[in-house]
Amino acid sequence: MRQRKIPMRKCVASQEMFPKKSLIRIVRTPDNEVVIDPTGKKSGRGAYLCARMEYIDLAQKKKVLDRALKTQVPPELYDQLRDHVRQLQQNG
Repeated sequence: MRQRKIPMRKCVASQEMFPKKSLIRIVRTPDNEVVIDPTGKKSGRGAYLCARMEYIDLAQKKKVLDRALKTQVPPELYDQLRDHVRQLQQNG
């Protein structure tokens, strides 16, 4: 039996490759709205971020999501990302 290939994506903050499922996808939708995409299937320009607080802080400080999504990312999104990571850590 052939082993399935695990899709890998690069975290925009750490520049490291990780399995797609372990990263958080952030999307700039066609309406220019920036949202967290837990399904990984929303249409629009996507960027991947490690589900760790230090990388969210780094992304905010260096504005890597702004560059990756080619738009201004609202500060509230970073708060939503932190909440999202806290929920992931609580759920195991």
